[in-house]
Amino acid sequence: MKNNQFTIQDPRSQYQMSDTEKDSEQPDPGLDEILKPKADHGEDTYLGSGRLKGRKALITGGDSGIGRAVAIAFAREGADVVINYLPSEEEDANDTLDILKASGINAFGIPGDISDEDFCKSLVTKSAENLGSIDILVNNAGKQQFVADLEDLSTEQFCQTYATNVFGMFWITKAAVKHMPPGASIINSTSIQSYQPSAGLLDYASTKGAITSFTKGLAKMLIDRGIRVNGVAPGPIWTPLQQSGGQPAKKLPKFGENVPIGRPGQPAELAPVYVYLASQESSYVTAEIMGVTGGQHLP
Repeated sequence: MKNNQFTIQDPRSQYQMSDTEKDSEQPDPGLDEILKPKADHGEDTYLGSGRLKGRKALITGGDSGIGRAVAIAFAREGADVVINYLPSEEEDANDTLDILKASGINAFGIPGDISDEDFCKSLVTKSAENLGSIDILVNNAGKQQFVADLEDLSTEQFCQTYATNVFGMFWITKAAVKHMPPGASIINSTSIQSYQPSAGLLDYASTKGAITSFTKGLAKMLIDRGIRVNGVAPGPIWTPLQQSGGQPAKKLPKFGENVPIGRPGQPAELAPVYVYLASQESSYVTAEIMGVTGGQHLP
């Protein structure tokens, strides 16, 4: 195993990628299988310690990127896991499921598009049947496509981004809550874009603003049931989302270099925050957004 998450390292140089390595593109939705350079999801670095033993987790967008890293961490901490993914991402999903099952837990994959309300309901039903219950929900799947000019941002894209990022989260959460016992945890993936939106990501950034508000409001609504709700706001993280239209091609070589740490983050660097929020260690934490931004801090 490579240096694990407990090995002291200089964060500025912990991950190095040359500009030429990052200078490539791929179709939307992106695949980890063809991401260049490869991302670190903790496959060789994350060491679990039983912090989620016996827990039951549903993770959307769990095939690649941040979702894959979270799924790996949850599995190595002892949780059974369902990952959701688009049918076109089957290759990544199968690779992820192989890694999860090697941890000795039960892992299931359910393909489908969360921008469809009926599918969201069936996803939750099938997940609860496979797992026996749901006590961790990670709303992570997201759509991001860069459009430089307002005139070129189509109604179709704007609506699809909201359907995937916001409506899907709402439909899944609404269906999942009835399966969740007191002590359960909901974690929503928002973004630094919620606070510092970039030109060209108008639809995406505004959905992340909605997710941030949804998270805080939902936390106050569900604490009466003993369910905690929090969010994680990543900064520039190296995932297939960036190479598949999430960033313009000209920005890819220097992606993530503008933050104080001076490099893009890796999915593996977010997973421990999700583990903390899912575990009983964060029992007094709800309605919070935790930034993992490389120093480009939240307000």
